[in-house]
Amino acid sequence: MIPICDVTEQYRFLKRRIDAAVCDVFAHGQYINGPNVHALENEVAAYLGARYAVGVNSGTDALHLALRALDIGPGDEVITSPFTFIASSEAIGLVGAKPVFADIDPQRFTISPEAIENAIGPRTRAILPVHLYGLPAPMPEICRIAERYGLAVVEDCAQAIGASIDGRRVGTFGEFGALSFFPSKNLGAYGDGGMIVTSRPDLADRVRSLRAHGGRVKYHHEELGVNSRLDEVQAAILRVKLPHLESWLDLRRLHARGYDAALRDALVTPFEPERYRHVYHQYTVRLPDRDAVQRRLGEHGIQSMVYYPVPLHLQRVHAALGHRAGDFPHAEFAAREVLSLPMYPELSDEQRRRVSELLRASLALVAL
Repeated sequence: MIPICDVTEQYRFLKRRIDAAVCDVFAHGQYINGPNVHALENEVAAYLGARYAVGVNSGTDALHLALRALDIGPGDEVITSPFTFIASSEAIGLVGAKPVFADIDPQRFTISPEAIENAIGPRTRAILPVHLYGLPAPMPEICRIAERYGLAVVEDCAQAIGASIDGRRVGTFGEFGALSFFPSKNLGAYGDGGMIVTSRPDLADRVRSLRAHGGRVKYHHEELGVNSRLDEVQAAILRVKLPHLESWLDLRRLHARGYDAALRDALVTPFEPERYRHVYHQYTVRLPDRDAVQRRLGEHGIQSMVYYPVPLHLQRVHAALGHRAGDFPHAEFAAREVLSLPMYPELSDEQRRRVSELLRASLALVAL
Protein backbone atom coordinates (compact mmCIF):
# COMPACT_ATOMS: atom_id res chain seq x y z
CA MET A 1 0.00 0.00 0.00
CA ILE A 2 1.08 3.58 -0.63
CA PRO A 3 -0.21 5.62 2.32
CA ILE A 4 -1.47 9.18 2.21
CA CYS A 5 1.23 10.02 4.77
CA ASP A 6 3.96 7.97 6.44
CA VAL A 7 5.28 9.49 9.68
CA THR A 8 7.52 6.52 10.51
CA GLU A 9 10.13 7.32 7.86
CA GLN A 10 11.15 10.56 9.56
CA TYR A 11 11.56 8.75 12.85
CA ARG A 12 13.80 6.14 11.29
CA PHE A 13 15.90 8.91 9.73
CA LEU A 14 16.21 10.87 13.01
CA LYS A 15 15.88 7.99 15.50
CA ARG A 16 19.22 8.40 17.24
CA ARG A 17 18.81 12.14 17.77
CA ILE A 18 15.14 11.95 18.75
CA ASP A 19 15.78 9.15 21.23
CA ALA A 20 18.63 11.13 22.77
CA ALA A 21 16.54 14.31 23.01
CA VAL A 22 13.69 12.49 24.73
CA CYS A 23 16.08 10.76 27.16
CA ASP A 24 17.60 14.15 28.00
CA VAL A 25 14.14 15.36 29.06
CA PHE A 26 13.72 12.32 31.28
CA ALA A 27 17.13 13.05 32.79
CA HIS A 28 16.55 16.73 33.60
CA GLY A 29 12.96 16.17 34.73
CA GLN A 30 11.58 19.59 33.74
CA TYR A 31 8.42 18.44 32.01
CA ILE A 32 6.33 21.64 32.11
CA ASN A 33 7.56 24.79 30.33
CA GLY A 34 11.06 23.39 30.35
CA PRO A 35 14.14 24.49 28.40
CA ASN A 36 13.10 22.82 25.15
CA VAL A 37 9.75 24.63 25.10
CA HIS A 38 11.42 28.02 25.57
CA ALA A 39 14.11 27.24 23.01
CA LEU A 40 11.57 26.00 20.45
CA GLU A 41 9.47 29.13 20.91
CA ASN A 42 12.51 31.27 20.06
CA GLU A 43 13.51 29.05 17.13
CA VAL A 44 10.05 28.99 15.55
CA ALA A 45 9.66 32.76 15.98
CA ALA A 46 13.02 33.29 14.27
CA TYR A 47 12.17 30.86 11.47
CA LEU A 48 8.87 32.60 10.71
CA GLY A 49 10.13 36.14 11.20
CA ALA A 50 7.92 36.90 14.21
CA ARG A 51 9.01 38.48 17.48
CA TYR A 52 7.26 36.03 19.80
CA ALA A 53 5.98 32.46 19.85
CA VAL A 54 4.04 30.79 22.63
CA GLY A 55 3.69 27.02 22.84
CA VAL A 56 0.23 25.59 23.55
CA ASN A 57 -1.44 22.20 23.66
CA SER A 58 -2.81 22.10 20.08
CA GLY A 59 -3.56 24.06 16.95
CA THR A 60 -7.16 24.37 18.12
CA ASP A 61 -6.01 25.94 21.38
CA ALA A 62 -3.79 28.28 19.39
CA LEU A 63 -6.83 29.63 17.53
CA HIS A 64 -9.00 29.69 20.65
CA LEU A 65 -6.47 31.57 22.80
CA ALA A 66 -5.62 34.00 20.01
CA LEU A 67 -9.28 35.03 19.84
CA ARG A 68 -9.45 35.22 23.65
CA ALA A 69 -6.39 37.45 23.72
CA LEU A 70 -8.15 39.83 21.32
CA ASP A 71 -11.15 39.98 23.72
CA ILE A 72 -13.49 38.54 21.11
CA GLY A 73 -16.57 37.03 22.72
CA PRO A 74 -20.36 36.95 22.88
CA GLY A 75 -22.05 39.33 20.46
CA ASP A 76 -19.03 39.43 18.17
CA GLU A 77 -18.67 37.92 14.70
CA VAL A 78 -15.59 36.42 13.08
CA ILE A 79 -15.43 35.76 9.33
CA THR A 80 -13.86 32.49 8.20
CA SER A 81 -13.97 29.88 5.46
CA PRO A 82 -16.67 27.20 5.27
CA PHE A 83 -14.18 24.84 3.59
CA THR A 84 -11.74 23.75 6.26
CA PHE A 85 -11.40 21.60 9.38
CA ILE A 86 -13.90 22.23 12.18
CA ALA A 87 -11.23 23.72 14.49
CA SER A 88 -11.40 27.02 12.61
CA SER A 89 -15.06 27.69 13.41
CA GLU A 90 -14.92 25.72 16.66
CA ALA A 91 -12.45 28.21 18.13
CA ILE A 92 -14.82 31.05 17.26
CA GLY A 93 -17.69 29.28 19.02
CA LEU A 94 -15.57 28.47 22.06
CA VAL A 95 -15.12 32.17 22.84
CA GLY A 96 -18.87 32.73 22.43
CA ALA A 97 -18.63 34.56 19.11
CA LYS A 98 -20.50 33.75 15.92
CA PRO A 99 -18.73 32.31 12.88
CA VAL A 100 -19.72 34.07 9.68
CA PHE A 101 -18.75 32.16 6.57
CA ALA A 102 -17.43 33.63 3.33
CA ASP A 103 -17.08 31.45 0.25
CA ILE A 104 -13.77 30.31 -1.20
CA ASP A 105 -11.93 31.08 -4.39
CA PRO A 106 -12.56 27.83 -6.34
CA GLN A 107 -9.07 27.84 -7.87
CA ARG A 108 -7.17 28.35 -4.60
CA PHE A 109 -9.57 26.70 -2.10
CA THR A 110 -8.85 29.60 0.30
CA ILE A 111 -11.28 32.29 1.40
CA SER A 112 -12.21 34.92 -1.18
CA PRO A 113 -11.40 38.56 -0.29
CA GLU A 114 -14.49 39.72 -2.18
CA ALA A 115 -16.66 37.31 -0.17
CA ILE A 116 -15.05 38.56 3.05
CA GLU A 117 -15.92 42.16 2.27
CA ASN A 118 -19.50 41.20 1.47
CA ALA A 119 -19.79 39.39 4.83
CA ILE A 120 -18.66 42.29 7.02
CA GLY A 121 -21.33 43.65 9.32
CA PRO A 122 -21.60 45.90 12.38
CA ARG A 123 -20.63 43.08 14.76
CA THR A 124 -17.61 41.84 12.79
CA ARG A 125 -14.46 41.92 14.92
CA ALA A 126 -11.97 39.72 13.09
CA ILE A 127 -11.12 37.68 10.01
CA LEU A 128 -9.79 34.15 10.39
CA PRO A 129 -8.31 33.07 7.02
CA VAL A 130 -7.13 29.47 6.59
CA HIS A 131 -4.01 28.63 4.58
CA LEU A 132 -5.51 25.42 3.23
CA TYR A 133 -3.45 22.45 2.00
CA GLY A 134 -0.28 24.55 2.35
CA LEU A 135 -1.26 27.43 0.04
CA PRO A 136 -1.36 30.89 1.64
CA ALA A 137 -4.66 32.73 1.57
CA PRO A 138 -4.35 36.09 -0.26
CA MET A 139 -3.08 37.93 2.81
CA PRO A 140 -2.17 41.29 1.23
CA GLU A 141 -5.78 41.75 0.06
CA ILE A 142 -7.21 40.39 3.32
CA CYS A 143 -5.03 42.68 5.43
CA ARG A 144 -6.09 45.70 3.36
CA ILE A 145 -9.74 44.82 4.02
CA ALA A 146 -9.01 44.34 7.74
CA GLU A 147 -7.27 47.71 7.96
CA ARG A 148 -10.08 49.45 6.09
CA TYR A 149 -12.71 48.15 8.52
CA GLY A 150 -10.63 48.09 11.70
CA LEU A 151 -10.63 44.29 12.05
CA ALA A 152 -8.12 41.92 13.61
CA VAL A 153 -6.64 39.02 11.63
CA VAL A 154 -5.90 35.58 13.07
CA GLU A 155 -4.19 33.29 10.55
CA ASP A 156 -4.89 29.55 10.69
CA CYS A 157 -1.48 28.22 9.64
CA ALA A 158 -2.07 24.62 10.79
CA GLN A 159 -1.34 23.23 7.32
CA ALA A 160 1.11 25.82 6.10
CA ILE A 161 4.20 26.38 8.24
CA GLY A 162 6.90 27.69 5.90
CA ALA A 163 4.49 28.89 3.21
CA SER A 164 5.03 32.47 2.10
CA ILE A 165 4.02 35.39 -0.11
CA ASP A 166 6.85 37.43 -1.58
CA GLY A 167 9.17 35.77 0.93
CA ARG A 168 7.07 36.72 3.97
CA ARG A 169 5.98 33.65 5.86
CA VAL A 170 2.39 33.03 6.85
CA GLY A 171 1.61 33.68 10.47
CA THR A 172 3.26 37.11 10.35
CA PHE A 173 0.61 39.05 8.41
CA GLY A 174 -2.08 39.29 11.08
CA GLU A 175 -2.14 39.97 14.80
CA PHE A 176 -1.69 36.24 15.37
CA GLY A 177 -0.66 33.10 13.52
CA ALA A 178 -1.79 29.72 14.85
CA LEU A 179 0.33 26.60 14.23
CA SER A 180 -0.44 22.92 14.68
CA PHE A 181 2.15 20.23 15.36
CA PHE A 182 -0.27 17.33 14.90
CA PRO A 183 1.83 14.29 13.82
CA SER A 184 0.85 14.42 10.14
CA LYS A 185 1.60 18.13 9.73
CA ASN A 186 4.65 19.31 7.78
CA LEU A 187 6.37 19.85 11.14
CA GLY A 188 4.77 17.17 13.26
CA ALA A 189 5.23 16.11 16.88
CA TYR A 190 4.50 12.64 18.26
CA GLY A 191 1.28 13.80 19.86
CA ASP A 192 -0.76 17.00 19.99
CA GLY A 193 0.94 20.38 20.09
CA GLY A 194 0.54 23.92 18.83
CA MET A 195 2.00 27.41 18.91
CA ILE A 196 0.83 31.00 18.63
CA VAL A 197 3.06 33.57 16.94
CA THR A 198 2.78 37.35 17.11
CA SER A 199 4.98 40.42 16.93
CA ARG A 200 3.02 42.38 19.55
CA PRO A 201 4.45 42.09 23.08
CA ASP A 202 1.10 42.84 24.74
CA LEU A 203 -0.62 40.00 22.88
CA ALA A 204 2.22 37.55 23.55
CA ASP A 205 2.02 38.39 27.25
CA ARG A 206 -1.77 37.91 27.29
CA VAL A 207 -1.52 34.50 25.60
CA ARG A 208 1.13 33.34 28.07
CA SER A 209 -1.23 34.27 30.89
CA LEU A 210 -4.27 32.63 29.32
CA ARG A 211 -2.45 29.33 28.67
CA ALA A 212 -1.46 29.15 32.37
CA HIS A 213 -4.85 29.46 34.11
CA GLY A 214 -5.07 33.20 33.54
CA GLY A 215 -2.08 34.21 35.66
CA ARG A 216 1.34 35.72 35.11
CA VAL A 217 2.61 34.84 38.59
CA LYS A 218 2.25 31.35 40.03
CA TYR A 219 -0.87 30.99 42.20
CA HIS A 220 -2.04 34.51 41.29
CA HIS A 221 -4.86 34.52 38.71
CA GLU A 222 -6.20 37.60 36.97
CA GLU A 223 -8.86 35.99 34.76
CA LEU A 224 -10.28 32.63 33.77
CA GLY A 225 -7.72 30.92 31.61
CA VAL A 226 -7.01 27.36 30.58
CA ASN A 227 -4.30 24.75 31.02
CA SER A 228 -2.75 24.64 27.55
CA ARG A 229 0.97 24.04 27.51
CA LEU A 230 3.20 22.49 24.87
CA ASP A 231 4.71 19.32 26.31
CA GLU A 232 8.47 19.39 26.96
CA VAL A 233 8.96 15.98 25.34
CA GLN A 234 7.16 17.10 22.19
CA ALA A 235 9.18 20.32 22.13
CA ALA A 236 12.41 18.32 22.31
CA ILE A 237 11.29 16.20 19.34
CA LEU A 238 10.24 19.26 17.34
CA ARG A 239 13.61 20.91 17.96
CA VAL A 240 15.32 17.92 16.35
CA LYS A 241 12.96 18.15 13.36
CA LEU A 242 12.87 21.92 12.79
CA PRO A 243 16.32 22.22 11.13
CA HIS A 244 15.15 19.70 8.50
CA LEU A 245 11.87 21.46 7.74
CA GLU A 246 13.09 23.47 4.74
CA SER A 247 14.58 20.41 3.03
CA TRP A 248 11.34 18.51 3.66
CA LEU A 249 9.32 21.35 2.16
CA ASP A 250 11.59 21.34 -0.89
CA LEU A 251 10.91 17.62 -1.31
CA ARG A 252 7.16 18.19 -1.05
CA ARG A 253 7.39 20.83 -3.74
CA LEU A 254 9.49 18.50 -5.90
CA HIS A 255 6.84 15.78 -5.61
CA ALA A 256 4.15 18.33 -6.46
CA ARG A 257 6.01 19.24 -9.66
CA GLY A 258 6.21 15.55 -10.52
CA TYR A 259 2.48 15.09 -9.98
CA ASP A 260 1.80 18.24 -12.01
CA ALA A 261 3.79 16.96 -14.98
CA ALA A 262 2.05 13.58 -14.90
CA LEU A 263 -1.51 14.77 -14.30
CA ARG A 264 -2.11 18.34 -15.47
CA ASP A 265 -3.46 17.26 -18.87
CA ALA A 266 -5.94 14.87 -17.27
CA LEU A 267 -7.47 16.76 -14.34
CA VAL A 268 -7.38 19.97 -12.29
CA THR A 269 -4.11 20.09 -10.36
CA PRO A 270 -3.28 22.50 -7.48
CA PHE A 271 -2.86 26.17 -8.25
CA GLU A 272 0.18 28.14 -7.09
CA PRO A 273 -0.03 31.87 -7.78
CA GLU A 274 3.06 33.82 -8.77
CA ARG A 275 5.11 34.97 -5.74
CA TYR A 276 3.32 32.43 -3.51
CA ARG A 277 5.16 29.49 -1.97
CA HIS A 278 2.85 26.49 -1.61
CA VAL A 279 4.22 23.92 0.87
CA TYR A 280 1.87 21.07 -0.13
CA HIS A 281 0.70 19.72 3.18
CA GLN A 282 -1.72 18.02 0.81
CA TYR A 283 -1.57 17.57 -2.94
CA THR A 284 -5.25 18.00 -3.75
CA VAL A 285 -6.85 17.56 -7.17
CA ARG A 286 -10.43 18.03 -8.38
CA LEU A 287 -12.38 15.16 -9.92
CA PRO A 288 -16.05 15.24 -10.99
CA ASP A 289 -16.23 11.46 -10.37
CA ARG A 290 -14.19 11.66 -7.19
CA ASP A 291 -15.80 8.86 -5.18
CA ALA A 292 -15.58 6.30 -7.97
CA VAL A 293 -11.94 7.17 -8.65
CA GLN A 294 -11.08 6.99 -4.96
CA ARG A 295 -12.60 3.50 -4.71
CA ARG A 296 -10.53 2.26 -7.64
CA LEU A 297 -7.35 3.72 -6.18
CA GLY A 298 -8.08 1.96 -2.90
CA GLU A 299 -8.59 -1.35 -4.70
CA HIS A 300 -5.03 -0.99 -6.01
CA GLY A 301 -3.48 -0.11 -2.65
CA ILE A 302 -3.36 3.67 -3.07
CA GLN A 303 -4.62 5.55 -0.05
CA SER A 304 -6.26 8.92 -0.67
CA MET A 305 -8.34 11.23 1.49
CA VAL A 306 -11.13 13.76 1.15
CA TYR A 307 -10.40 16.99 3.00
CA TYR A 308 -13.27 17.89 3.60
CA PRO A 309 -16.47 16.04 2.61
CA VAL A 310 -18.97 18.34 4.37
CA PRO A 311 -18.48 22.13 4.43
CA LEU A 312 -18.77 23.75 7.84
CA HIS A 313 -21.99 25.64 7.10
CA LEU A 314 -23.75 22.28 6.53
CA GLN A 315 -22.37 20.60 9.66
CA ARG A 316 -24.88 19.75 12.37
CA VAL A 317 -22.91 21.71 14.96
CA HIS A 318 -23.68 24.91 13.01
CA ALA A 319 -27.34 24.16 12.29
CA ALA A 320 -28.42 27.12 14.42
CA LEU A 321 -26.83 29.47 11.89
CA GLY A 322 -29.61 28.50 9.47
CA HIS A 323 -27.53 27.81 6.38
CA ARG A 324 -28.75 25.61 3.54
CA ALA A 325 -27.19 23.85 0.60
CA GLY A 326 -26.38 26.42 -2.05
CA ASP A 327 -25.38 29.21 0.33
CA PHE A 328 -21.66 28.80 -0.43
CA PRO A 329 -21.55 27.02 -3.78
CA HIS A 330 -17.79 27.06 -4.34
CA ALA A 331 -17.16 25.36 -1.00
CA GLU A 332 -19.89 22.82 -1.73
CA PHE A 333 -18.54 21.98 -5.18
CA ALA A 334 -15.05 21.57 -3.74
CA ALA A 335 -16.35 19.21 -1.04
CA ARG A 336 -17.79 16.99 -3.78
CA GLU A 337 -14.70 17.00 -5.99
CA VAL A 338 -11.47 17.25 -3.97
CA LEU A 339 -9.16 14.29 -3.47
CA SER A 340 -5.78 14.41 -1.74
CA LEU A 341 -3.06 12.06 -3.01
CA PRO A 342 -0.10 10.57 -1.11
CA MET A 343 2.25 13.39 -0.15
CA TYR A 344 5.16 13.34 2.28
CA PRO A 345 8.88 14.08 1.88
CA GLU A 346 9.93 10.42 1.93
CA LEU A 347 7.56 9.45 -0.88
CA SER A 348 9.69 7.82 -3.57
CA ASP A 349 9.66 8.84 -7.22
CA GLU A 350 8.51 5.34 -8.09
CA GLN A 351 5.60 5.52 -5.64
CA ARG A 352 4.58 8.91 -7.02
CA ARG A 353 4.71 7.61 -10.59
CA ARG A 354 2.58 4.60 -9.61
CA VAL A 355 -0.02 6.85 -7.99
CA SER A 356 -0.12 9.02 -11.13
CA GLU A 357 -0.42 6.06 -13.50
CA LEU A 358 -3.19 4.39 -11.47
CA LEU A 359 -5.04 7.67 -11.15
CA ARG A 360 -4.98 8.19 -14.91
CA ALA A 361 -6.10 4.58 -15.48
CA SER A 362 -8.91 5.00 -12.95
CA LEU A 363 -10.08 8.18 -14.67
CA ALA A 364 -10.22 6.35 -18.01
CA LEU A 365 -12.21 3.45 -16.56
CA VAL A 366 -14.67 5.66 -14.73
CA ALA A 367 -15.26 7.64 -17.93
CA LEU A 368 -16.34 4.50 -19.83
